[in-house]
Amino acid sequence: MKNKKILNLFIGSNNQGKIKEIRDLLPEKVQILTPKHFNLNSPKENGTTFKENSFLKAKFFSKKTSMICLADDSGLEIDSLNKLPGIYSARWGGKKSNFNLAIKKVYKELKKNNKNWYKIKQTARFVCALTIYWPNKKFINVMGQVEGTISKVKKGKNGFGYDPIFIPLKKKITFGQMNQKEKCKVDHRAKAFKKIRKFF
Repeated sequence: MKNKKILNLFIGSNNQGKIKEIRDLLPEKVQILTPKHFNLNSPKENGTTFKENSFLKAKFFSKKTSMICLADDSGLEIDSLNKLPGIYSARWGGKKSNFNLAIKKVYKELKKNNKNWYKIKQTARFVCALTIYWPNKKFINVMGQVEGTISKVKKGKNGFGYDPIFIPLKKKITFGQMNQKEKCKVDHRAKAFKKIRKFF
């Protein structure tokens, strides 16, 4: 796929944390627009996998705007909870995707599952699917993931979403305690982005 480098891009997300992280991964010369510029709501995410949902969003926004669109679907999988919240990661925060609520729910479910959950290493991973969708219906779909464990308590004010409770492997601190640069070296979104960097 010999491509002209993408210089104008629509980021198919209404999540400001996500938009900021994607913006930081992109070369500075790439001009970006987001749903806010068009007053667009996100489509219903009725896929059964991260890949399907990311594709669904990229295609939807590309069709609406006639632009090349990059969309992300990502979430946290906790092994002892049968990989939940998974694709429902944002939905665990209720209608407004309030991640304080979502984190409370994670702890509630872990406790429900095993009252001594905090004595056991809770393995988990962050997964990210990225799709670039071109107006000529061509698309590419990639994945990235980072393994880690769930912190016993919330730590750190950086990042967004479940970052304050996720400790990546070989690290002693949560994503919420890392600065952006540090997090971007190891996180799922950066790993997925590496696979599509050549288009920018």
